[in-house]
Amino acid sequence: MQTLSILPHQLSPEPFRNAATCIGTGRLGLALQEEYVRQLRRVQELCHFTYIRGHGLFCDDIGIYQRIHTEHGEETRYCFTYLDRIMDTFASLGLKPFLELGFMPKALASGTQTVFYWQGNVTPPSDDAQWAALVEATLRHLAARYGEEEVSTWPVEVWNEPNLNVFWENADQEQYLHLYEVTCRAVRRALPQAKVGGPAVCGGNTCLPWIDAFLTFCEERDLPLDFVTRHIYMADTPVHRGRYEYHRMCTAKASMKELEDTRDVMKRHPRFSDLPIHVTEFNTSYNPFCPMHDTVQNAAIMSSFLSLAGDWADSCSYWTFGDVFEEQGIPFTPFHGGFGLMANGCIPKPTLWAFSFFASLSGQCVYRDDHLLLLRTKEGYEGVLWQICPDTPEDLEVVLTLPMEGDCALISELVDGKHGNPLSLWLDLGQQPNPSRQEIRLLQASARPYITSCHLTSEQGQVTFRLSAQDNTVLAFRLRSVQPMRDDGYDETYYR
Repeated sequence: MQTLSILPHQLSPEPFRNAATCIGTGRLGLALQEEYVRQLRRVQELCHFTYIRGHGLFCDDIGIYQRIHTEHGEETRYCFTYLDRIMDTFASLGLKPFLELGFMPKALASGTQTVFYWQGNVTPPSDDAQWAALVEATLRHLAARYGEEEVSTWPVEVWNEPNLNVFWENADQEQYLHLYEVTCRAVRRALPQAKVGGPAVCGGNTCLPWIDAFLTFCEERDLPLDFVTRHIYMADTPVHRGRYEYHRMCTAKASMKELEDTRDVMKRHPRFSDLPIHVTEFNTSYNPFCPMHDTVQNAAIMSSFLSLAGDWADSCSYWTFGDVFEEQGIPFTPFHGGFGLMANGCIPKPTLWAFSFFASLSGQCVYRDDHLLLLRTKEGYEGVLWQICPDTPEDLEVVLTLPMEGDCALISELVDGKHGNPLSLWLDLGQQPNPSRQEIRLLQASARPYITSCHLTSEQGQVTFRLSAQDNTVLAFRLRSVQPMRDDGYDETYYR
């Protein structure tokens, strides 16, 4: 048993900002599906994200770019029917798009290389002017529909992971830099106040030379650049078993070192040294068939990440909100290791609650370590406790002594191996690939955190209580002052 005792003299106010203000999604065309919208609505109710980012804005399933044969010859036309439906859905849920410009419409592509089950084309445009016109027309349409002032608050990111040849033909840096120049100038022509950035690279610190070259190019060409984007995944080299991948995970502090190193690269370019850093994708594994994603351990690791990320990043976007997702094919079971916070069937995973717990935090941070985040609020205190196994083999107990007066209520919400963990029930049910409606209702019910409460009374202006974590655990807690207002004749001891 590892015991931590936190006393009043150890409380030291410091800034804390929850950077998880953006959420990732599979290709945008999936937003036309009912299950997708149901999952996103529930996630948004619990986590209150501001932005949403996904691939495929210009892919053919949305159908914006069209080449039409007319009596005057072949002409370019733009169809915004599906785009409007998707953006209306996001707006109805209080979400702003974090626009990722890609992939290439087939009729505008210079080659045939594609990525994913849904075949997103990852080659440069065959005609720069046509690509620029597509970008301008799309942004102007959105501004006409939602207002130029509003759409100018939607960040615009150029492409996705161009340093990986799976996402950009030959990972051709020179071609990407040219694409960025053509695109960022088109963005500014359409919306002079829009924020545009890149390069959306991935790969630990191996991507730092790309960021350096990107910033140098923007300096030399005097290009618009309002923010820098990169991705962070915490997985080491995988072990493959069938279609699944298993990893050991690096620590949240190692991920923060990647962001610190990114900032160090930016400092070599004075014009860009203080620009925002947006992590437009992050998760434990980068594979949508990694069983880790469905576990309480994933929730605990993400809690550690979220406790630190706001120190280094202006925003972070978890990849993804739900498992309506088709990069490597249509999911065949509700628990297949998908990226989502929500399993298909609208079944919350443990990591959803980690994000919900952090989203609800408010106040001034007064204590933070590798297991605990504690904030002072107007009503008292609140925080999150997490335990990651096997990294920390011992059970954890925290004893908190906090300045409080009078009567207090301590409320906790627990997610661990036995609570808020529908994966455990699904395994016991025989791993059914298509659960019945009754089984889905049971899985949804089993996904709720375990809520407990107790009444405490301060002694000499202090309240002491214990929190414990065994194995993989995420525990949210709130200590608040209460003023009992007992009705005349009501005897609470009768029911206790």
